[in-house]
Amino acid sequence: MPPETIPAPAAPNTRPDPRQPAGAPADARMATRADARVPVRGEPRLPLPPLAHATPGPRTATQAQRTALVLGLLAALLFLIWLFSAILTPFVLAGCIAYFLDPVATRLSRMGMPRGLAALLLVFGLMAAALLAMLLLYPLLIAQVGTLLARLPSYITGIGSAVQEGLTALEQRFGPEVMDTRLRDLAVTQAGAILSFIGTAATRLIGGGYALLSVFTLVVVTPVVGFYLLRDWPRIIARIESWLPRRSATVLRQLARDTDRVLSAWLRGQLLCCALLCVYYAIGLSAVGLELGLILGIASGILSFIPYVGSMTGLGTALLLALGQFGTWEGVGMVAAVFVTGQIVEGYIIYPYLLGDRVELHAVWVIFALFAGGVAFGFLGVLLAVPMAAALGVLARYWLRRYLESPLYLDPPRTGSG
Repeated sequence: MPPETIPAPAAPNTRPDPRQPAGAPADARMATRADARVPVRGEPRLPLPPLAHATPGPRTATQAQRTALVLGLLAALLFLIWLFSAILTPFVLAGCIAYFLDPVATRLSRMGMPRGLAALLLVFGLMAAALLAMLLLYPLLIAQVGTLLARLPSYITGIGSAVQEGLTALEQRFGPEVMDTRLRDLAVTQAGAILSFIGTAATRLIGGGYALLSVFTLVVVTPVVGFYLLRDWPRIIARIESWLPRRSATVLRQLARDTDRVLSAWLRGQLLCCALLCVYYAIGLSAVGLELGLILGIASGILSFIPYVGSMTGLGTALLLALGQFGTWEGVGMVAAVFVTGQIVEGYIIYPYLLGDRVELHAVWVIFALFAGGVAFGFLGVLLAVPMAAALGVLARYWLRRYLESPLYLDPPRTGSG
């Protein structure tokens, strides 16, 4: 019996598609014909399947690519700072304002106030307080500068007389071999020159302060940019976090949190210390009768932002002015007592009881960062010095922990002659 024959299936309609080249295989022409069907109105358009020849790229990055990315970003950042350093100051100031006011704005938004309204009220309040302080203090500072210019010759004469009397007493005590007459005259001349330079510098700083930071920048650009940054601060941080490489995102977030903790603690501590020392020095120096006690106290408190260097600069200037005004060492001793008491209050009350051990930036590292930033980028470098020092300090501690946990440190020492 012959085997049962199974009929072959009917051949599909394989008419060539005019959109396909003549040499294309039949199945490719059929797929294109099916995918190219015009959908009915209202019917969802199905996505086209991926091309058969598409091959996925590598799933992991090499160490060379990661290193190139980091070095390229650092080089681009430094180049942009150098290129736009002349116009970046108001934007950096606005960023500092947004950074400081963000915790308060976040707290107000959690209480139900819209973030934009909270940012507007905070920036407006800060600018109003700064303008009020300027209106109250600027006339007093101008008056004190006028007093300095009027009394500067008598100050120089008083300092010269006091220094000459002191050197004469030393010469009588130790003999002319130790204190020569020419050395005495040179010391008197240099003391007067130093005081004259201080008076001229203070006059230029107070009288031409708006040359450093123009009225337009202070009143318009910085508050406006600060408001927008403060309003959008959470979204800006979230967007930056979304750009972090997924492989290192957890570590980078932890480093950013550590940097924020160190930076905020140090800056809040320094600002609080500067504000308290401004008030204390201004009141104390005015109380002992120093004519320029107000301006010198405020300047000494502000310079305390630079650890040790600022306080020593204020102390030296105050001693010279006291010597020129009083002409006696008793007045100089009272001024020195004011500064010594201020340093004791700063070192044993403000930092231990208000900040504890949260400040992890060493004074030497901060001083180096401020001077290096000032040399590299001027006033802008001074503004960026402390944040960069905090970030570099956190990175250094992170890599030190990595090193102490690595075989480079834990590798046992060699034994024997080999």
